[in-house]
Amino acid sequence: MKTAAKIAVVIPVCNEEENVGALAREIQAALAAQRPFEIIFVDDGSTDGTAAAVRAAREGGIPEIRLLQHSARSGQSAAVHTGVRAANAEWIATLDGDGQNDPADIPALIAAQAAGGERLRLVMGNRKASRKDSWLRKVSSSVANAVRGWMLSDGTPDTGCGIKLMHRATFLELPRFNHMHRFLPALFQRAGAQVISVPVRHRPRTRGASKYGLHNRLWVGIVDLFGVRWLIRRNPPRITITEQ
Repeated sequence: MKTAAKIAVVIPVCNEEENVGALAREIQAALAAQRPFEIIFVDDGSTDGTAAAVRAAREGGIPEIRLLQHSARSGQSAAVHTGVRAANAEWIATLDGDGQNDPADIPALIAAQAAGGERLRLVMGNRKASRKDSWLRKVSSSVANAVRGWMLSDGTPDTGCGIKLMHRATFLELPRFNHMHRFLPALFQRAGAQVISVPVRHRPRTRGASKYGLHNRLWVGIVDLFGVRWLIRRNPPRITITEQ
């Protein structure tokens, strides 16, 4: 019988062959005090050597690595869902595969979760003070966060941050749709969970190319926003069930 991990780290990747090896080593170092853990790379239809690079990292001294592969590109939300569903831990950390999130921040998220109450099910990273992106990405992210916060009132300053810690069972109960990763704070709150944000570091991308631009980061997210607002407004009342 496979031993359950204390924590699983899920990393969706697409054409990140230059980043996955270094990222895996950083995650292993960051979680040295959290054993047993697992590192789950979800290769979302890469056309380069990403999968081979992940396997090389595992064979090079990181046995905690697991590699899951999509036969075709399905999007970041689908990749995250694949990884979370396959994980063997109660709590899941996620981060982006481009190396901009710092795995050394994961212990701070774990500590924040441990200090919280039973209702705390999502700890979000907040890059606001350390964002290392182009001015266009900063502006589009700021606009998207402002509109999202106004319409959903989720109280989260940086919902697009890739590094977060979430309760696996709660996540798997959420309504599933494309781009849902952009709206996790509102969706967790809809499920009755508490959400908090903690400051995290952010690094410039030094290898590979971004998969996002103004169209698929800002405008697509705003279209999805109306669907999430519809879901929240039609949330059924929370009731307590007792058996006698």
